[in-house]
Amino acid sequence: MALSSFDIDAPRWDQSTFMGRLKHFFNITDCRTALLSDSRLDEAKALVETCRAGSVPPGTSEEQLYYAKKLYDSAFHPDTGDRMNIIGRMSFQVPGGMAITGFMLQFYRTVPAVVFWQWVNQSFNALVNYTNRNAASPISPKQIGVAYVTATSTALATAVGLNLYTKKAPPLVARWVPFAAVAAANCVNIPMMRQQEILNGIAVTDENGNKLGQSKKAAVKGITQVVVSRVTMAAPGMIILPIIMQRLEKYKFMQRITFLHGPIQVMLVGVFLIFMVPAACSLFPQRCTMAVSKLEPELRDSIVSQYGDKVQLVYFNKGL
Repeated sequence: MALSSFDIDAPRWDQSTFMGRLKHFFNITDCRTALLSDSRLDEAKALVETCRAGSVPPGTSEEQLYYAKKLYDSAFHPDTGDRMNIIGRMSFQVPGGMAITGFMLQFYRTVPAVVFWQWVNQSFNALVNYTNRNAASPISPKQIGVAYVTATSTALATAVGLNLYTKKAPPLVARWVPFAAVAAANCVNIPMMRQQEILNGIAVTDENGNKLGQSKKAAVKGITQVVVSRVTMAAPGMIILPIIMQRLEKYKFMQRITFLHGPIQVMLVGVFLIFMVPAACSLFPQRCTMAVSKLEPELRDSIVSQYGDKVQLVYFNKGL
């Protein structure tokens, strides 16, 4: 294949299937890419943009182009092309998530510890949600602040309330409190951080990328799918790991190394997240679709009047 005609934006794997999306997200959530310097990422971006312009540097292999696109997808926003902050990238989800989740699961017994680690987690989540928003819908600093405070308050209220409620419950139930708080906060944090999309709609296009208008219903669908993905991402580690730890802690050798319980949980959460981050991101296509018939009446009528029945589906970036 002549590299001059190489379509660098064409998916390497079929994005209409779960396995194709899983391979794609295993590729771009590779946490090793988070260790690369900004200059190396900028080099990858320059190569991607050169290829898009139809000019591939002599001696460049197809594998080098694929690797450059991997770095570009892992570090640059799909809407703006701007380099994302490192903590908000999906490639940082495993190292960042494993540390925070591990300590949430370890320090769940006292209210001060619960408050501190839920606050740390929601601060991390807010940055991730803001970084991976649909950038075509700008959000003001005030709206960011309201979203952050609301989500953090929800997480703290859920965690502290359940923590007090489960004092007399079986020990395992108390260990599941952090997951309940994380799930509740995700249901608030993501919609709040992306409220502009819900209020004003997000850009929808035809199959060829031609903008057709703004849709609030498309925004709701995309954000709902992101919430489901984020809760799914956290669920196995935060539900199964407490069961494992409760059984391990009955052994004498574990009782002698209580100071290592935190690091052990951090590492085990990492094992879960290595698989769950790409798997959860793969549940739904990144380029989401919606039938024209399900759009707002005014937008639907506008599309029908312009294109007739030629356009049956609209496309939009659901974000991560």
